[in-house]
Amino acid sequence: MSLRRSKLRRRGMMIGISAIGLALAIFLVSVLQISLTVNEALAQSSVRPPDNAVTNAPMAPGEIRVPDAVAPSGDAPVAPLDILGPNSDATLWGEIRQGSTFTVSIPDRKAATLVQSEGVAWERMRAQNGPLRTYGGMAIFAMLALLFVFYLFRGRIAIEEGRSGILIERFKPVERFGHWLLAVSFILLALSGLNLLYGRDLLIPIFGKEAFATITMAGKWIHNNVAWAFMLALVLVFVMWVVHNLPSMTDIRWIMKGGGLFTEGVHPPSKKFNAGQKLIFWSVILLGASVSLSGVSLLFPYELPLFAKTFEILNSLGVEAVWGAPLATELTPLEEMQYAQIWHTIVALAMIVIVIAHIYIGSLGMEGAFDAMGSGMVDYNWAEEHHGLWVEKMEQESAGADPAATPAE
Repeated sequence: MSLRRSKLRRRGMMIGISAIGLALAIFLVSVLQISLTVNEALAQSSVRPPDNAVTNAPMAPGEIRVPDAVAPSGDAPVAPLDILGPNSDATLWGEIRQGSTFTVSIPDRKAATLVQSEGVAWERMRAQNGPLRTYGGMAIFAMLALLFVFYLFRGRIAIEEGRSGILIERFKPVERFGHWLLAVSFILLALSGLNLLYGRDLLIPIFGKEAFATITMAGKWIHNNVAWAFMLALVLVFVMWVVHNLPSMTDIRWIMKGGGLFTEGVHPPSKKFNAGQKLIFWSVILLGASVSLSGVSLLFPYELPLFAKTFEILNSLGVEAVWGAPLATELTPLEEMQYAQIWHTIVALAMIVIVIAHIYIGSLGMEGAFDAMGSGMVDYNWAEEHHGLWVEKMEQESAGADPAATPAE
C-alpha cells in the first residue's frame, strides 16, 4: 500500500506543479494586458483639441448660435436662444437625444456622440429593480430552494451496498487538473461577477463604501485575468471528455428512470458519464464558449464586435417570425458593448444556476461522488451502482492483466 500512496503523492505533485506553471503564465499575460491598457490610456490623455477648434455653443447667454449641421437651417434666419427654430436649444438637444453625431478633433471618434439613447434601455435592463438583477436573483434562489427541498425528501443518496473497500481509478490526474482548473476559475469569476451585479446593495451596508471599492477593484482584476484560465480549462475539458459525452440510447433509458435520483434501489446503467452529466457537460461547454466570446469582447472594447453579424445571421434564419421584427444589424460601437455586457451577464447567471446543481450532486447530494474528483479513486460498489456499463468495460479491458482494483486500507 505504501507504493500506491507514493504514486498518489507523485500525481498530486504533478498537478500542483502544473497549476503553479499555469498561474505564472496567467500572471505574465495579466502584466502584458495591463501594460497595453496603460499605454493606450496615456496616448488618449495626451491628445488635446487644437487652439483653433470651433464650437457650436454660444460664448455667453443671449448670444446667437451660428447655423451648423445639427439641424439644416437652409435660408432660415438665425434665431435668438429664446426662440424655437432649427438652431434653438430644444432642436439642438432633441437631435443630440436622438443620437446625432458631431465632429471632434481627438482620436476617439466615439466622443462625437454626446448622448446614446440606446444606453437608456441598457441601464434599465441592469438597474436595481431591472429584469437582469431581478430574474437572475430569482433563478439562483429558486435553484437553492429546489435543492433544499430535494434534500429534505430524498436525503443524501447513499451507496446501497455499502463501501466494498475496493478502489478503482475514475479520473486520471490530467482529467482532475482540467476539472479543478475549470471549477476554481469559474467560482472566482462567478463571485467577482455577482459582486459587480449585486455587491453594491449587499456589501456596502456591511463593509462600507471604501472597503467595497477595494473588494470590487480586486474582484475586477481577478475577473479579467482568471478568465484566461477558465478558457484554457474549457478547451482541456472539451478535448478530454467530448468523446465520452456523445448522446446514446443509454441516455434515454437513464432519463426515463430519472437517473435513479428519485427512487431508492433504481440504478439505470450508464457509461463513463450518465445523461445528467452529459447535460452538464454540454451546458458548460456551449455556455462557457459564449460567455468567453462576449468576455473577450469586453476585455478589448470596440475591437471585437459580435452582435451585428450575429443578428444578421439570425434574420436570415427567419427570427423575425418569432421576434416580430428584424433584429438591428447596424449597431454603433457603444451598442455592441452594451449587448455584450448584457449577454455576458445572462449567460453567466445561467451557468451559475446549472453549476450550483452540479456542485450539490458532486458533494453533499451523493455519497462517494466527491472521491471521483478528490482522489480520482472511487469505491467499486459506487461505480457499479452509478456507472455499471463503464465498470464492465474497465473489467473487460483489464482481463488477463493485473487487476485494476486496489483494496483500500
